[in-house]
Formats: sequence, C-alpha cells, structure tokens
Amino acid sequence: MEKGVAIIADPNGRGYSFAKGIYNNISERPGRDFDIKLIDMEVKKFKDGEFKVRIKDNIRGRRCCFIHDSNNNPADWYVQLEFAIQAMRFSSKNEVNVIIPYTRFARQDRKDESRVSVNMKALAKMISQYADRIMTVDLHNSTTSSFFEIPCDELSSAPSVVDYIVKNHKEILNNLIIVSPDAGGAKRAVDFSERFERYGFKPEVAIGYKTRKEAGKVEEVRIIGEVEDKNCLIVDDIIDSGGTLLMTLEELKRRGAKNVSAYGTHGIFSKGTKALSGFDKIFVSDTLNVEKNGDLNIEIISLVSLFGEAIYRDITGQSLSVLFDSKDKDKNYFLGTAS
Repeated sequence: MEKGVAIIADPNGRGYSFAKGIYNNISERPGRDFDIKLIDMEVKKFKDGEFKVRIKDNIRGRRCCFIHDSNNNPADWYVQLEFAIQAMRFSSKNEVNVIIPYTRFARQDRKDESRVSVNMKALAKMISQYADRIMTVDLHNSTTSSFFEIPCDELSSAPSVVDYIVKNHKEILNNLIIVSPDAGGAKRAVDFSERFERYGFKPEVAIGYKTRKEAGKVEEVRIIGEVEDKNCLIVDDIIDSGGTLLMTLEELKRRGAKNVSAYGTHGIFSKGTKALSGFDKIFVSDTLNVEKNGDLNIEIISLVSLFGEAIYRDITGQSLSVLFDSKDKDKNYFLGTAS
C-alpha cells in the first residue's frame, strides 16, 4: 500500500534549492489529497575518496522522487546516482522515480569512431536496473530516451521560455527569427517558433551549418535564412564553451542582424560567461547553477514550476502531454519565472 510521496535530495548539494522549490510547488497545492515529505539524502565521504549514500528517513511504502543534483562533476554524479537509487530500491519503497534536471553523458550517444564507449547507453542501462521511471528536460538527442528500459518523460523547456520572453522582453518580439546553430537543432527551433505563434507572433526559422577545413575542427558557421534587420534568438540545448554560439553570432552580425540573443537550457559555461558579452541577452534555465558574476546580459529562467507540475501529474495519474500540446496559453502549466 502506498503511504505517500517522498521528495529526496542532498541538502548539501548545489541543486538543493531546485529540489526544495519542486517540493514547495507540490506540497502547497490546494486540494492535494496525498501525503508528501521532503527527505534528505546523506552523502558521507571517506578519506580515501570513497563515499556512501544513506536516505535519512523511512521511505517504506512511499513513492520516491529522487531529484539528483546535476552540478556534481560527472564521475561523482554518476556514482552517487547509482548508489542513491540502489539504496531506495532496497528500502521497501513503493516506486523510484529519478528526476534529472541535466542529464550528463547525453552527448556521448553514438559510436562515432572505433573503440569508443556509448556513455548515454550505459547510463540508461544502469538507471533502468534500479528505477521505475525517469524524468528529465531537453535531452541532447531526444531519440536517446529509447535507450531506457523504463518509461522516460522528456520535458520541454520551450513553453516556459517562450512564456517568459513574451511577458518580459517584448522588445525582441518584433521581426523575430528563431535560429538553430546547426541542423540537429532544427526541430527545436521549429518548436520555439510554433510556441510564439500561440501568442500571436509568427517568427521564421533560420538554420546554421558548420563548415570544416580540417577534420573535427569547426572553422565557421553559415546561416540558411534571411536575417537582415531581424531580432534573432538562437536556441540550443547546451551552452558549454560557447564556441559555436560565438561563431553563429559573428555570422548573424555579418549578415546584418539587428539584435542577437541566445537561449540554452543547460548552462555549463566551461569558459565563463564574459566571453558571451557580445549578445544582447543570454537566457538559460536553472537546471545547473550559473554564476552570473555581474553579467547583466544573462537571465535565468526557472523550470521549477514545469517540473513541479509534471511530477504532480505523474503522481496523480494525469496526462503530461497536455503540458506541451495544449494551445491554451492562458493555462499556467508552464509558467516561466525568473530564478
């Protein structure tokens, strides 16, 4: 018999505020008819670098929603994830749902040369062994959701982001064009364009493609589409070093773009944020902690409401597709707010 829901997270992790925000989003809903607890997970580190994981309260009979901190370095992130969901699996839980704001190793999703690991497939196999369901947002390649042997709910940040931009940045909506920096992101760009249409705007879509003079080295980005005198919004799933974004910015400016802003769901910023100061605005979600360091052109859009709504719907047996398929922009399923 299910005894309620447990939201589980590491209180010492940099992503704990994200997990606590989701708990508050669900627990404060009027009419909620199930018990919900926020339970801490302890990660004890030993002198030799090993660690163990312990769930600090009874979860027997509960549906566990483990919100894994994506800010850890990749190696610790992977091992702590396995240890945590294993601990839940062996604690007489009712169900283990893994919520991963940013899925690490997702960029290693294919065998693109000889004798290489396909890390995303290994990750999916491990999670499928111990968990009952996984939820994430904006995978690097949506088709990798099929790697999991359990249900995988891939959320889209586009509704939250479009809602936020429409309400807070009307200056970029006139003569707007959505730009994908490469062909692989074309579907994402089209999705953003269609979201804006629901608010009465009809942005066109432009697609970038990378040219290489040497194998494995991107020399420049070229754009297919008319961008002269347009307000451009580049959309991508990850901002890492920012190299591709900067080449796209350079090409858009060369082609006569009026203003150029960018959105990336997962802001890694491995080379910092100052290199991207040439953009009018940089929008990024809060799946990862971002140190703004006084950069006024960076705005963080919270996805806490999106995850809270999705988890609540999963708990209560409601459809998740309505979050993204509904044409009613006035429903606050995906309300985008500043973080």
